[in-house]
Amino acid sequence: CLITFFVFIQSEDTQQQIIRETFHLVSKRDENVCNFLEGGLLIGGSDNKLIYRHYATLYFVFCVDSSESELGILDLIQVFVETLDKCFENVCELDLIFHVDKVHNILAEMVMGGMVLETNMNEIVTQIDAQNKLEKSETFIFQSPRQDR
Repeated sequence: CLITFFVFIQSEDTQQQIIRETFHLVSKRDENVCNFLEGGLLIGGSDNKLIYRHYATLYFVFCVDSSESELGILDLIQVFVETLDKCFENVCELDLIFHVDKVHNILAEMVMGGMVLETNMNEIVTQIDAQNKLEKSETFIFQSPRQDR
């Protein structure tokens, strides 16, 4: 699973407990209910909100403080998923598993340090394409046989 914390969490055990609690809170909800809920005890209770979207077998969950706009975060999740879909051509679970670095790069183009930087999908895709071209050119340079004279 793709997880990014933008606040310091003391231990990995606490991180894992937060993930379990989040999954428990979100996965038990009916499909026809609101996509916002108060964070659990580990997440910060009523000061934090879980905002999520459920696509097929995937859950995309953002935990934000109470000052964030729920609809704004839902839009951010939608842009993230549509960007993943563009970058991977019909994204699926396996893309997220086998290309976790690329998924993190896409998220980093959108959110840095907990602040939303970019929501224009075309701009995000342009930047990711530029990164991919750079990686391919670096790979080519490092794999080229040396021709000593």
